[in-house]
Amino acid sequence: MEYKDLIEKAIEAREKAYCPYSNFKVGAAALFEDGTIYTGCNIENASFGGTNCAERTAIFKGVSEGNKTLKALALIGDTKTYTYPCGICRQVISEFVENKDTAIILVKNKDEYMIKTFEEILPGAFTKKDLEN
Repeated sequence: MEYKDLIEKAIEAREKAYCPYSNFKVGAAALFEDGTIYTGCNIENASFGGTNCAERTAIFKGVSEGNKTLKALALIGDTKTYTYPCGICRQVISEFVENKDTAIILVKNKDEYMIKTFEEILPGAFTKKDLEN
């Protein structure tokens, strides 16, 4: 699958980050089952618990519009190395991924990125399927 558009949207979203405390910009783009891409950036708050990560912003936008199945997610933070989702973002991603092979694209720039499966970034994830058994 081609992810260039998803990657470009994540890069664009990164520029909208509100990060006056960390100065660490993060952007994400989430592709849902209907083909719609929702973007998000990190949004910090003086009360650090009120901060929201880019991945969750993008996912929550999609879910709030009625989408429930995440087909792929692109993420860019530091442009010199790959930025992985934090623990809470990995857990939120696990709630909506299509399956354990869902693509998580870690981006440095439009030409440098790597594709991981969700299982690779959170092996053995506790999911809603565990509650059904």
